[in-house]
Amino acid sequence: MQEQRRGRKIAMERAEVDAFLTEERVCRVATTGPDGPHLTPLWFVWDGEALWLWSIVRSQRWTDLTRDPRAAVLVDAGIGYDELRGVELRGRFTPVGEAPRADVPNPELEVPERLFADKYAGGGTTGPDGRHGWLRLTPEKLTSWDFRKL
Repeated sequence: MQEQRRGRKIAMERAEVDAFLTEERVCRVATTGPDGPHLTPLWFVWDGEALWLWSIVRSQRWTDLTRDPRAAVLVDAGIGYDELRGVELRGRFTPVGEAPRADVPNPELEVPERLFADKYAGGGTTGPDGRHGWLRLTPEKLTSWDFRKL
């Protein structure tokens, strides 16, 4: 992964990035469609190495990422200038497993499915619904900031 060169003074340490991406609930995913940029908010999970999206397979973002897997993802928080913090991840998304997700055990999806159920279903279960599939982004570049460090 490419090292952050600018903004080192306010950059988050790796543990801070992991905690932030684990705690925040909504990311914004920017893709490139045939008519130009497309931006959409989504739930996500972070496994410490990759960002996972549970996405509708017939959505604009899925179509965009199937054609051109390059994307930027933003997760941010804070209202006042002195409390702004965030992480931008850039890389390529890869579909993992069946699309849409079938009720077939897939060891590659055990971790994101458990993380998703814990984060959004309160430890309950979430499962295949015939509409969604998994997309994984292993960041090639990660930029972070935490203005509370100023």
